[in-house]
Amino acid sequence: MPAKIDMTNTADVSDDLADAIATDARVVIADLSATTFCDSAGIRSLLVMAYQAADSDAELRLVVQANGAVQRIIDLMGLNRLLPVYPTVDAALVGDPRPGQLPANPG
Repeated sequence: MPAKIDMTNTADVSDDLADAIATDARVVIADLSATTFCDSAGIRSLLVMAYQAADSDAELRLVVQANGAVQRIIDLMGLNRLLPVYPTVDAALVGDPRPGQLPANPG
């Protein structure tokens, strides 16, 4: 994922994740470990892609730098309660599936 995710590139981020989901993968990992900024448009894009993954019987996992700005916004907006968040790609690869479920897709 890019260093910055905001309204200027969320379409590209969504396209990249949609392409990964379309491969029929069971798990798609969005590596945001180098991402230093993510605004609400970026969070929305990640959430929409999580629903798209779930609709395809897949799981979207996020890799986020612990204690970084992106982790703080994910925690603040509650995305950490909806999606599995891991500190490294290795942890995301071997991580347990998320114990909860996304709420019903709003649209």
